[in-house]
Amino acid sequence: MQTIRSLELKARDLHKQKIIRGPCHLYAGQEACAVGIEAAITRTDRLITAYRSHGFTFTRGGSLKEIIAEMAGRRMGISRGRGGPMHMFTKNFHGGYAIVGSQVSLGAGLALALKYRNTDDLSVCVYGDGAANQGQVAETMNMAALWKLPVIFACENNGYAKGTSMGRCTVNTDFYKRGDVIPGLRVDGMDVLCVREAARFASDHCRSGKGPIIMELQTYRFFGHAIGDTEHRYRTADEVDKVRKERDPISLLEGHLIRNNMATMEELREINEKSVKDVEEAAQFAIQSPEPLVEELCNYIYCNNPPFKIRGINPWTKLTSSM
Repeated sequence: MQTIRSLELKARDLHKQKIIRGPCHLYAGQEACAVGIEAAITRTDRLITAYRSHGFTFTRGGSLKEIIAEMAGRRMGISRGRGGPMHMFTKNFHGGYAIVGSQVSLGAGLALALKYRNTDDLSVCVYGDGAANQGQVAETMNMAALWKLPVIFACENNGYAKGTSMGRCTVNTDFYKRGDVIPGLRVDGMDVLCVREAARFASDHCRSGKGPIIMELQTYRFFGHAIGDTEHRYRTADEVDKVRKERDPISLLEGHLIRNNMATMEELREINEKSVKDVEEAAQFAIQSPEPLVEELCNYIYCNNPPFKIRGINPWTKLTSSM
C-alpha cells in the first residue's frame, strides 16, 4: 500500500510537470482494495478494472518502471507507451478500461472462458459506484447468475461518480444488493485485513461452483476524480481531511501492527523510505526512456501481417518523422 501511495503521489508531480499528459486517475486512498483482493486470490486468477488502475497493475505484477514509463507514454511502458495512465495490461490482468462499465461485461466473459476450460480459477471484475448504474452491468450480472460463472463483482464505492455524490444519482446505494439473487457483502474498503477476509470468502464461494458474488468496498479517493478536476465544487476540504485523519488505510494498518507488537515505527519508516526511493528510481528510468517510434504508430492495431485487405485504409503504411 505504501508503494502504491508513493507511486500515485509521484504521478501527480509528473503530471504537473507535463511529463505525464492527459487524464490520470489516482488511486491514493483506495490502496486497501487492490492489496486486500490480491492477497486473497491467485496469480492465475483473472482481474479487470476501470481506468483507476495503477494499484492493480502493480499488485498484478507490473513493475514500477513499466508503470511510470507507460504513464509518461514511453516505449518501455507496460503497454509500450500506447495506453498511458488509463490502459495498462500484464499477465492475467486484463487492463483498465476507459468506457464506464465496459470491463464488467469483459470480466464475466473471462469467467465464462475459465468455466469452459474447467479450471479452478476465477475472474475478479472491479468497477466503481458510478458504473453500477450502467445497463450492461445489470445485464452481465443476470447472465453470470444464470450460468453460475466464477466471477467476483467488486464495486469500489468511493462515494462519488466523477463529481456527483451517490445520494444525488442513485436511488439504491446498497450496491452489494444490486445483483438481486446474487449474494453480496458490504466491506470496509479502507481496512486491508477486512478486504482480504471478504475476498477470501468470495473466492471460496466462486470456486465451490456457487456462481457469482458481489463485494461492495466502501472506500474513498483522496484526490479528485482525475488530476486537475475541481473537486471543491462537490466535496469540502474538511470532508477530505477528516477521512485522511481517521480512515487512511495505511495509517489503520500501521496502528494494527504497532498495537499487536508486529512492527515498530522505525521499521514502518524504513518501508516508507524504501517505497519512495523505488518510485523515484522508476520515475528517473521513465523520464530517460525514449518515446515510441513514429514508424511504429500503425503497428498492433490489427496485426502486423494482415490476412485480408481493408477497404479504404492501409494501417500498415510506413510513417516517418519529419523532425
